[in-house]
Amino acid sequence: MKQPLDRYAVTGHPIGHSKSPYIHRWFAAETGQGIRYDAIPSARDGFEEVVRRFRADGGLGLNVTLPFKEEACALADVRTPRAELAGAANTLSFLPDGTVHGDNTDGVGLIRDLRINHGVALAGRRILMIGAGGAARGVLPALVDERPRRLTVVNRSPERAVSLAARFPAAGVVGCGFGDLRRGDGEVFDIVINATSAGLSGESAPPVPISAFRPGGAAYDMVYATEPTSFLLWSRAAGASLAVDGAGMLVEQGAESFRLWRGVRPPTRRVIAALRAELVRGG
Repeated sequence: MKQPLDRYAVTGHPIGHSKSPYIHRWFAAETGQGIRYDAIPSARDGFEEVVRRFRADGGLGLNVTLPFKEEACALADVRTPRAELAGAANTLSFLPDGTVHGDNTDGVGLIRDLRINHGVALAGRRILMIGAGGAARGVLPALVDERPRRLTVVNRSPERAVSLAARFPAAGVVGCGFGDLRRGDGEVFDIVINATSAGLSGESAPPVPISAFRPGGAAYDMVYATEPTSFLLWSRAAGASLAVDGAGMLVEQGAESFRLWRGVRPPTRRVIAALRAELVRGG
């Protein structure tokens, strides 16, 4: 008799566009793990009920995407330090003793994609993070751990950037508004990371002066799409030697979730290549 597969899933609102089931099927094939991974839709006010039903049906782990990451963090009985700092969890593990364990793998995904897949050194560099919402909160702890020379968070609402930066007083993270960049002392950034969804919603690139971007620097958009986002087009015009989207981050953060659940880290290079081919096909 065939053994039942261990169940995992992703939930969010909306969730139909999610590539996580595709990615985790690849992971299972690469590692020989017997799992089933689904996408479960949730109403905006239905996240806790989705979690309850999934656990009752024997689910072992759940990836959580927008807009439920903060709810997932609050629901967890135990949270990792990186989830605590982010105030958000994208990975829930349901342990045999009934404990719900919450973690945030977004930062690991970003760092691994930048450093390992694209060869971008972060230590001692000047980094500009655009956006101070949940996406920025999720990756900022990992960026701080890389010990950049300076890490600046810029946001349309400066007070949100200042508030986020204040979570890291020992690291010297700075928060400001776009006007402060234009009026600043001419600081030039080696790496610019877009943590907003502006490129997906058709908005123009954020109002960062091109003079703030070091020619030959690196640009990273945390979202991914079939066509280059407005931020990536702006970055290339500004002279970026590397301008990439977040498809690799999606795979790498998923690999970290898979490791937490299964105890093995799947190889990611072929999965990233397959995902990019899938996006080109419009799948």
